[in-house]
Amino acid sequence: MLTIVPTPIGNMRDITLRALDALKDADCIACEDTRHSGRLLQHFEIKKPLLSFHEHSTENKRVEILDRLGRGENVALISDAGMPLISDPGFDLVRAALERGIKVEVLPGAQAAVTALVASGLAPDAFAFLGFLPQKAQKRKKEIERVSGYEETLIFYESPYRLAKSLADLFEVLGNREAAVARELTKKFEEVARGTLAQLLEKFSKREAKGEIVIVVAGAGRKKLYSAKQEDEEDQSEL
Repeated sequence: MLTIVPTPIGNMRDITLRALDALKDADCIACEDTRHSGRLLQHFEIKKPLLSFHEHSTENKRVEILDRLGRGENVALISDAGMPLISDPGFDLVRAALERGIKVEVLPGAQAAVTALVASGLAPDAFAFLGFLPQKAQKRKKEIERVSGYEETLIFYESPYRLAKSLADLFEVLGNREAAVARELTKKFEEVARGTLAQLLEKFSKREAKGEIVIVVAGAGRKKLYSAKQEDEEDQSEL
């Protein structure tokens, strides 16, 4: 069986009891960075073989994991933080395992995008998670323009080195929408900055941001979205 195991996004206590059980029961653990994951396992006193598996891994590495699964081994897949496959490697492996009839179990757990959404104070009833914005300015603006009409709350991951540039592009394309910047979630120096895009741009243009960052932006026409939802509820009540 292939078990998808979320790991802490910051605080070690983010991990679940089921996740610990899955790691203890695995014959081997596939991970992005063996050194990083080795520290996690050491913290919980778990000793298991680690297989390096990341976005630059060769096809041979994927085949090796599939062969292990085919022999009846239990393999746990983890990323450096949070839910594997979400802006992390593993999708091709899961698809291949399913095509071979191998059981895939996914455990719930810590996930930065949803945590930031709830902490943002913005509407959580419908949202679009869009991963990392493109690094180059032209492509970044094009992607923001593509989603500018989305009514759902928008969620992006971003590097601390590009935060100010991305906030500037979001402000230029989307206007002065409500937004939030969440960083270092569940860690000692967790910060959730809320305000308009202009306010956040001013704040993070004056100081360097550190750590893992999530940007949450209000969608277009949120009142329309809520009105449609309310109309649906009223229609259901009349049935």
